[in-house]
Amino acid sequence: MNHRFYTLLGLLFVFASSVFAQDDAIPVDKIIAKVDNNIILLSEVEAGYQQMLANGQYPKDQDAARCDILKGLIVNKIMYAKAQIDSIDVDDARVSDELERRMQYFILQAGSQEKLEKTLGTSINDLRDDLRDQVKEQMTVQTMQQQIIADVKITPKQVKKYYESIPKDSIPFLSAEVKVGQIVREPKVSESEKEKARQQLVDIKKRIEAGEDFGVLAKQFSQDYGSGRKGGDLGWHGRGELVPEFEEVALTIEPNEIEDPIESDFGYHLIQLLERRGGRFRARHILIRPKSNYNDVKDAVHFLDSIRTLIADSDTLGFEKAVNLYSDDQPTRANAGYFKNNLTGSSYMATDELDPVVFFAIDTMKVGNTSKPLKYRTEDGQDAVRIIYYSGYKPPHYANLNDDYQKLQQATLNSQKNQILEKWIKSAKNDVFIEIDPQFDGCEIVDGI
Repeated sequence: MNHRFYTLLGLLFVFASSVFAQDDAIPVDKIIAKVDNNIILLSEVEAGYQQMLANGQYPKDQDAARCDILKGLIVNKIMYAKAQIDSIDVDDARVSDELERRMQYFILQAGSQEKLEKTLGTSINDLRDDLRDQVKEQMTVQTMQQQIIADVKITPKQVKKYYESIPKDSIPFLSAEVKVGQIVREPKVSESEKEKARQQLVDIKKRIEAGEDFGVLAKQFSQDYGSGRKGGDLGWHGRGELVPEFEEVALTIEPNEIEDPIESDFGYHLIQLLERRGGRFRARHILIRPKSNYNDVKDAVHFLDSIRTLIADSDTLGFEKAVNLYSDDQPTRANAGYFKNNLTGSSYMATDELDPVVFFAIDTMKVGNTSKPLKYRTEDGQDAVRIIYYSGYKPPHYANLNDDYQKLQQATLNSQKNQILEKWIKSAKNDVFIEIDPQFDGCEIVDGI
């Protein structure tokens, strides 16, 4: 039972048009369901249906599809109503952070803020205001759902039982999968380059003190592109959520004060505290990352080439030990160097789930081989070098307990969670008032929940 999130298409439908029509009819949006004090609009059902079409789903029975969409919306409203009854709330700061994350996603999908505003016929600030309650409701429902299934655990016996319950002709056929790892070396930056970055922030601070706007300069210079687009604003954070060097400054300076540039693993920060409430704070920053030069990258290549030689001699240094000792990439390092399927937790992945560059690197390799050092750019745009290790290959096959236990374990867990959620909903629907427009009487929604 996955909570329904509107994608950009759904939002365009809802906000660009409050009505929908067929032929020359002149329709009017209206309330079609109530769950306690929470309403569902006809346009919400239509937005969900349009999203189905955008995803390539073309239902044979359009009315049944709309019934299913309405049912999903009502289930979410039941959970939201129960959360209100049980006084489950989401912190406004978290809502603001999530709202801003989504706004940036919509802008990225549209191509620019101007294009998004033109398409929707509304300003970005009005769109943000329109979405705030919806985002808070979604986050509240998520919180409620997490509480309901928080204690769900499964045993190997349950996994085996789940697998044996799958009809033989319905056992999924899985495509080929590979197990691939990497060791990443970020070039060591020279002290002279570090000083250039620090001095750039010193100069920016002087400009701010002379009257220029921090937010404008953050958009222009910050190399933290996520916060830079928001004028450097990082939103609300608590202790332990940001790097220690940043937190030490944010928790000691006064609101509106700007500290001298400080260094962290990410580079150099110019920090301004905006607000502080107890142990939580809201700050903004301008980040400048010192750049590596040609010789720094060349040194990283030579280093990884020597590590590759040692890995080839497995008696000298194994891949996983080398990862622990030398890799600078924290996500793969936490998984012994291997890329991971985030849905199943497995280190085996379908080839189309790999980064295309990694796929083409292993395409000419044999299992057990390690690539030559490859230069690339990290997600945050930094120069880096890596070696790719091709650890394992599973040919296409029908799912089985020996080769696919993690996938089956996840499927079993999801099945258990869904059963618990469905049982909870059947009980919870009796605790709230539900009213559905006669237009949807044929859906038999309440009885079907």
